[in-house]
Amino acid sequence: MVDTKQTKTIGEHHVAAELARRGWAPALTRDGLERTDILAVLTEPDNRRLVEIQVKTARGGRWDSISWPLGPKSQSPSQHEREYFVMVAVPHDLTLAPRNFVVPRSHVAAAAWIEHMNWLTEPGIEPGKRNAPVERSRVSLSTFVRYEDRWDLLLVDETEAPVLLPGHYRAFALEERVGLPEQHAWRETLPEWQ
Repeated sequence: MVDTKQTKTIGEHHVAAELARRGWAPALTRDGLERTDILAVLTEPDNRRLVEIQVKTARGGRWDSISWPLGPKSQSPSQHEREYFVMVAVPHDLTLAPRNFVVPRSHVAAAAWIEHMNWLTEPGIEPGKRNAPVERSRVSLSTFVRYEDRWDLLLVDETEAPVLLPGHYRAFALEERVGLPEQHAWRETLPEWQ
């Protein structure tokens, strides 16, 4: 059985080390600070920047088996332009390095909603077979694959970050059966996907 507290610790310390390697001064927050596991300041003299990072860590035997549970707090709207997630995938094979996916908060919220609502309302599935609420959303590694090692996204505000979610998710966001969460910023203007 995987120790979830240990998995969380692995992810947070791994992300802090990766940030430090890239010129950020990371500070782990105390348990209980909602939405933020790491505060990081870019240490370049001409470019001081503060970001808030929530780390989500998942373990798995194969990359294609890894997914992250993203409940209501993860799906809540951004409170400002510098909120990010780093999704960490930790393989059971200790010879392999963890993989990192740097994703702006609004992109995570959209992905969690779209992936769950598409699964819930997928055509051809017998009614009543799938009934888990969106609060139980899980997002697969493949959804975030284009965000892998995109540490550069921490240097831009959320509204300037390219949307790297799968292209078909944009179409799902426009469908009535899937859409986007009520408070999501993209409901007013859906950005282009890259």
